[in-house]
Parts: sequence; C-alpha cells; structure tokens
Amino acid sequence: MVNEKKMTGAEILLECLAREGVECIFGYPGGATLPLYDALYDHGIRHVLMRHEENACFAAEGYARASGKVGVCCATSGPGATNLMTGLADAHLDSIPIVAITGQVSTKVLGTTGFQEADTFGISLPCTKHNYQVRNLADLPRVIHEAFYIAATGRPGPVLVDIPKDVQQAKAVYEPCDELDLPGYQPPAEGDPELIAQAVQMIWDSERPLVYAGGGIISAGASRELREFVGRLGAPTVCTLMGLGGLPADDPNFVSMPGMHGSYAANMGLTEADLIIALGVRFDDRVTGKLAAFAPRARVIHVDVDASELGKNRHAEVAIAGDVKCVLRQMNHRLNETSRENAERRAEEREAWQRQVRVWKAEYPLWVPASHEVIKPQHLMSEIDRLSGGAAIVASDVGQHQMWAAQLIRFNEPRRWLCSGGLGSMGFGLPAAIGAQVACPDKPVFALVGDGGFQMSIPELATVANYKLPIKIVIMNNGHLGMVRQWQELFHQNRLSHVELDTFPDAEKLAAAYGLRGMTVEHPKALAHALHEAAMTPGPMLVNVRVAPYENVYPMVPSGAGIQEMVLGPEYEREEPASPLPPPLKAHDDVAPPVQRTLDVLLENAPGALQRILTIITAQCCALRNLSADPAAPGRLKVTLALEGDAKALSRVEKKIGKLVNVLETTGSATPVGDTETESPASPTGSCQVDSEALDPIFALLGAPPAKTHDSPGTSKPPLRPRRQRWAQECKAEPNPR
Repeated sequence: MVNEKKMTGAEILLECLAREGVECIFGYPGGATLPLYDALYDHGIRHVLMRHEENACFAAEGYARASGKVGVCCATSGPGATNLMTGLADAHLDSIPIVAITGQVSTKVLGTTGFQEADTFGISLPCTKHNYQVRNLADLPRVIHEAFYIAATGRPGPVLVDIPKDVQQAKAVYEPCDELDLPGYQPPAEGDPELIAQAVQMIWDSERPLVYAGGGIISAGASRELREFVGRLGAPTVCTLMGLGGLPADDPNFVSMPGMHGSYAANMGLTEADLIIALGVRFDDRVTGKLAAFAPRARVIHVDVDASELGKNRHAEVAIAGDVKCVLRQMNHRLNETSRENAERRAEEREAWQRQVRVWKAEYPLWVPASHEVIKPQHLMSEIDRLSGGAAIVASDVGQHQMWAAQLIRFNEPRRWLCSGGLGSMGFGLPAAIGAQVACPDKPVFALVGDGGFQMSIPELATVANYKLPIKIVIMNNGHLGMVRQWQELFHQNRLSHVELDTFPDAEKLAAAYGLRGMTVEHPKALAHALHEAAMTPGPMLVNVRVAPYENVYPMVPSGAGIQEMVLGPEYEREEPASPLPPPLKAHDDVAPPVQRTLDVLLENAPGALQRILTIITAQCCALRNLSADPAAPGRLKVTLALEGDAKALSRVEKKIGKLVNVLETTGSATPVGDTETESPASPTGSCQVDSEALDPIFALLGAPPAKTHDSPGTSKPPLRPRRQRWAQECKAEPNPR
C-alpha cells in the first residue's frame, strides 16, 4: 500500500539518499539549504560539518576513493555552490563518483540576480559528468536515483543536483522510483570477443610486452583480475599515479610509477617495449611526455570503459571499449585457452625482457639520500613506508611530497593511495583524509601535506578535532612551494619568484589551539621515534617535519622531452646505462645519432651566471663532456663547453643560453659523435678546469673581479641564494647539488 502521507521535498531527498545507501554527507549549511538541514535534524544520515565547501567536496572524494562508494557533499546557493567547483573539477578529471547537492534560490526568483543566486547549473557543466536542476518536486526521486547511477557506472564522475528552496519546501506524496530509463546512456561491460582474440594473439606474438595500468583498475575493482593477468604473462607492469595499489607493490612483476617523475626502469620499459597493454589509462601527458616520442617501438592494446579515450592521444592497434574488470576476465580466459600451443613461443625473448627490466631497477633504483645534519624528504617518505607496511591509507596533497610519496611508499592494496592527479589541487590532502577516515574508521590514515597546501586547509583541523578523527597529519615543511621552486630553479634560470613560505605557525601551539597534540621534528635521528609515537598515540596528531629546503624530485623528465630523456639527479654520475638496451625494431633504426657541440660563451663574471648555463644544459638532457674557463677582460669570462646530445636539444641550449642576461656572446659548432677528428676542447692557457657540479665557485678559483651589476653602479650583485647558503651554514651541510 502506498503511503499517502505528504513529505517535503527535503524529506523526499533524504529518503532517496537513504535508499541509495548513503551513510554520510559532507557539507556546510546556508540559507538555500535550510529546509534540507531542518529535515536532517530528525534523520539517521550522518552529516560531517566541514569548514569550507571546497573541502566538503574533497572530503566526499576521499570517502569515495577509500570506500568505492559514491561520496555526497552539500552546499548552499551562490558562493557555497561556486566553492564546490574546484572539487568537482578534481573529481571529474580523476573519475571519482560524487553526487553534489546544492541549494538554489526559489524558482520565482531565478534569473533576477537575487541574493546568493549563481548559475550553478551553467557553471558546473564543464566540470561534471552530468548535472540537473530540479524545478518540479515530482521529478526529484527520479533525478536523485539517476544521479547516483550515472556517477557510479561506466567511467565514474561527479554529478550535481541543484534544488531550489521552494522545491525543498513543497509537499507531495513520495512515490519511489524503482526503474531508470536512460536510453542514451549505456556504458559497455564486456569487450568484443573478436577484439579480445586479436589482443591475446598480439600478446603471444610479442617479445617485450609491458602492462600499463591506471586508475581504471581501481575504479572497476579489477585488482584481482590484474594480478591474475600479470602473473599468467609474467609481464613487467607499471602503475600510474592514479593506479598505484592496483597491483601490489611487492608483486614481482611490479616495476613502479612511470612518467615525469617515474623511475628509470618504468620509463625505459615503456620506451623499449614492443607491446603496451594499456588498461584503464588515458595516455596522460605526465606519463607520455613528448607524445611523438612515446613508446616508438610498441604496438598498443588499449582497454577503457570510455570509448572517447580510445585513440584520443595514442593510436591503438586493438582498442577495446569495455569495463576493464570484465575485459580482463575475458582475456584471462582466452589466455588460458590458448596457452598450451603458445606459451613456449617467444618464451626466451620474454624472459630476457624481464631480466632487462630487473637490471634497470637494480642499477637505477629510486634513491633515498642519507644525512646526519638535516632530514631529507626521501627519508621522511621511507619512514612513513616503514610504518604503514603497504596497508595504511595515505591521502596526499599536491607537490614534491606527493611525487616522493608515490615513488617511495608501498601500496599493496587498492584504495590506499589518495591524491589529486589530473587537476593537482593544493589543499586536497587533509579534507580527503577526513573523508577516508569517516569511510574506513578502522584503518590507519595519514594526511601527507606540504607546508603550502596545509595552510590552505588549516580550518579543517577543527573538523578533525570535532569528530575526534585519529588522522596522523604529517607536514613536509621545506619552507617553499617546493615543486614551483624546483621548476623555477631548473627552467627559469633559478629566478625564485614568490615561492618562499617565510611564515609558518608553531605546530604545537596550532594543534593545541584546536585541542590536538602536535610536535615539530628537525633532526634525522629523531624522525623515526617521532613518527612511531604519532602512529601509536590514540586520536589525531599533527607532526611538522622540517626537511632540506632545496631538494629536487628526481628522476625528472623536462617539459617537452620524451620520457626516456630523464634527468636522473646528482647521485647518478654515469651518462649511459651500464647494461645494453634491447635491440630496437628495424623500423626504427634510423634514429638520428647524437652530436657534439663546442660552445664558446662570453659572459659577465657575475655570481650565478655559470650556474644558469649549467641548469639549461641539464634541463635539455644534454651531457657536459668538458668545461674550461678563462678571464677575457675585466669583469668578463670566456667559458668553453663541450656538449653532447640530440642536435635539436643542443640548438635549444644555444638559443636559451644566448638569451641569458649575463651572456654577451655565443659561438659554436657541431659534429656527429664518433668523428675521430672531434676532440674535447683543450683548456686555454691560464684557464682552469671546473667540475660541472662546482657551479659558482669557479669565479673564486679564477680570482677574477666580479662584474658590476646594472642595478646599482659600484655594488656587487648579492648571491642568488643567500637564504640557501645561510641555511647550509646553520645545518653545517653543503647546498644540495644539482
């Protein structure tokens, strides 16, 4: 019998949410959502009061990422709704299922620029999978159930439902919506059997297959199928930033994360593979680098539930539209059927390929530098990894700490690594950790944040304290916007512009102000004990870890370069890998050989001038074979550089050096490597040979007077990094070499 009792729109909304299994809403009330919050007063659905609407959306994301369920957030009209947009765009790019409910001014006021009116429907169109504005109460049940279905199925994503205030207040008899009719929305499930057969045959025919797994594995819940697939093939596997945990980090076939800050083994694996099996990925530019140079020797099998991604960035010989979980089941079944007649084919070649990838991993591991004077950021990540054991949930903010964490912290299960991937939203880490802790109250949760992103989300300490969430907040405090500083250092001639964070609150006092415990750690010997104490202490904890301020994330692929053109960092001195690469396919034997170029540079003898030149050489992935310098005139210096690299890269080096403010003139010539007539330039009489890592000290060695600056006649330009030098003196450590 149908219940004839009339309910308000707000009560009907909550009934629909309850039928969808919603347990928690993250929100912030306002005038246009007063009817909803009045109905919540007597309802069983939990509400978590955040301190900013953007953070409410991030928390809903954290809930969804950690649990696999649809996250729900709520905001009022106008500024409340517009504050949600960053979170919605973040969820849209990372394919996270969110339903956002916004209040709106009454339908009679719509379009009159009333108080707190904004075109939420129009503004949210580009950053949602779908959106609705409900103007008729009779449509509300259908819309809510459609929103959850669309958010969770196919390629997941955020859906927004905008509900005017008078619709929330209106009354009607609730009629459940038991069936959905969405004829234009039919996400695929299983893949085409003919394409599955083609893909499996390509796999058996390949000598150097590599599995490239992304966030689609996590979204589809396909980790078990992936492990079976990879184990059956014994194929090296890389997982993207969004796919970490899809294959356990301790799986013998797992390599690491690929891309801009991926490992040497992962990037060379993609470069030298003859077959890439791409599962739930979109060939993002942070993975591919220069697209034209990405995986030049490989054919591609691409599986994705979103057909629009197939062939969008990289052509695929076999493109399969389907749910990756279903497709992997089909492929595993087909592999099992055909293994008897195919398993021995190419077996020796595939075994040699596996050995080669293992050698790359061993020779070029992700490095954790040691220091007795200062905490290195990598040391911090290794300690968190030791504590978590691959099982803790780590919600990361955006920046250098995010990349180091992705490199060095193990994740042996899916939905343990939560980060803002596509949008890269600072301030994401702490509210996402709140959502994850609400979703998984029995699991340890770390909020790993930088000192920049943390200061964007400090108000959420009140949320942590209010709900007594046992989150361990770890701040990697390097006194800078670290990733921006790294790019300014490497690609903008070290002109550090507005990246220093000079003021940071006292962690203990800040935590105490919210009724929490806090501590600051500054010495390497104290780090392990402090993190252990934080992990073992019941309830929330704020740990401010002061780390080396000028450490850079390596490996790094410069913008516009191919992923094989990695800058490995100062700890690797070899220019060439010790082990040979697999022989390339004949179709690619016409790769242009490297050339050598002798470049003469006349420059002002100013602090930092040579440093900027060497930064450009490093950033363009060219090798510095020799360097000599000679005083040319008072205040001037002639530097001769012997360079080796790709001809186009060397041309870029010469152009960029010629544009530097301290460079007066450049001349150079190039010849192919291996030409017997080409030799490194000899040092001119009276010049000095300089280690390429000994940057500015060259001027002191020469004893040449520095050039006068253009800023103030008669005065020397101050050192480029007085804060860095002062910090190095204080901790009795040398500045971090490039």
